[in-house]
Parts: sequence; C-alpha cells; structure tokens
Amino acid sequence: MNFFDRLHDRIVTVDSVVSVGLDPDPSRIPAHLQDHDLPRWAFNRRIIDATHEHAAVFKPNAAFYEDPDGFRALEETIAYAHGKDVPVLLDAKRADIGNTTRQYAELVDPDSSGPSADAITVNPYMGRDSLQPFLANEEAGVFVLCRTSNPGGADLQDLELESGEALYERVAALADLWNENDNVGLVVGATKPEELEELREQVPDLPFLVPGVGAQGGDAEVAVEYGLANGVGLVNSSRGIIFAGEDAGADFDTAAGRAAKRLKKRLNQYRDE
Repeated sequence: MNFFDRLHDRIVTVDSVVSVGLDPDPSRIPAHLQDHDLPRWAFNRRIIDATHEHAAVFKPNAAFYEDPDGFRALEETIAYAHGKDVPVLLDAKRADIGNTTRQYAELVDPDSSGPSADAITVNPYMGRDSLQPFLANEEAGVFVLCRTSNPGGADLQDLELESGEALYERVAALADLWNENDNVGLVVGATKPEELEELREQVPDLPFLVPGVGAQGGDAEVAVEYGLANGVGLVNSSRGIIFAGEDAGADFDTAAGRAAKRLKKRLNQYRDE
C-alpha cells in the first residue's frame, strides 16, 4: 500500500481529515516540561496522547527540529506516532540537485539510519529532477508546494506565464504529470477559496494538504469541499491545536485534545453532506 492508500484507511478509521501540526516552539513549551532531557519530545508526546484519536496524520515542521536535540526529539516523535498507528507527514519543503536531493529523500526512506516519515512536502522551484528521488519512492507521499496561504506567496505564484496561466497553476499541472506512482499531492492554502476550487477542477485526482484553517483563518467548508480527492486529503492546524492550552499549565494537552476534536467535528459536518 502506498501512502495515500494508508491515509485513506486512517481517515476511515478515525473519521477525520485533521492534520495536527507538531511545531513545538521552545519558547511556548510549558514551564514544567523545560527541565526534561528533550522538552520538545516531552511536549509532543503529551500532544500525541491527547490528539491521536482525532488525527489523520501528525505533521512536524522540520524547522523546529534542526539542531542535535531537535533531531533526537523528531526521531522519538515519529516513532511514537507510528506506535499509535498515525502516519507522519514531515513538513520539510525539500528539493535540490544530485546527491543533495537524494540525501534529503532519506527522510522518507524506512531503511535510512535516521527518522523516517511517511510523507514529505517538497519545493518544485528547481524542477522535476530535483524531486525525482521523492517521486520514485512509491511508498512515500510527496506533497508539492503549489499555492501557499502566506501573503508573500503572490510575489511568484501569481506571475502570469505566456500561456496565460498563473505559475501556481502550472505547478499543479506539472505535479499531475509527475504523479506516475500515485504518490503526489499538492499543498494548497485555504485563504483563497476560489483558487482552491479552480485547482480542484484542474487536478481532480490529487489529494490536497490544506493549511491556513487554524490561526490563519481559512475557510473550513471550502477546505473540505475542494481539498479531498475521493475522500482523501488533509486539513492542517498547528498552533490552533497544540497551543490551545497555552495558559492551562499542566493541562495544556487536555485543551489540545479538545481543540483537535472540535476541528474534526467542524470539518466532518462538511464531509458528511
């Protein structure tokens, strides 16, 4: 089974398309966890325990783990999530040339010596050869950055090509062509609903990872309506879940669990229509 088959089964099992972003900002980790050997791992473990029943995937962002202790915390986090039968999507936005991109691809290689996620986000700016090691891995999911929800995304993504299409629309078309192993999805933000709808029409079979529904105020209904392909897709919330209990002290995880459950219920009202 490839990643999207496994994701389909997970979505059915927990009746959820929620992606829980594990972005453990060290400055926001509760004080009572700061003395742990690996505070980020201690934080993530509590979050995973509280939210796994509502999570289709966990999505750690690599930026929060890129130091020696962080790498150890990420390794523990991935192993623990897998122990709960939850797939892990590493938000790393990787791509490069030659041996560099082959090295990056080890992040989703179960035979590598380090932590191995089930799927990864990649940056298409350098073209297909920079993504080939990811695309060739039939078991791993590859989410290609297409239309991001940050305001500056328009600086490049909105550029009109000679064909009349926007650059982000070309990215979607290319990703569709690259999907030879049925392992490609797109990252498409939820802050511009009309674009989400248009992209779904353009690539009807690619699952979307939709950020921006939590702290960024994206449209949950549109994220579900157009983010899913044959019932498969993900809607992510990071800060809105993991820091829901930021002022709750030792009960921060209880608040995170409630936030994940609320988002699941909110999204499911549109899935069930």
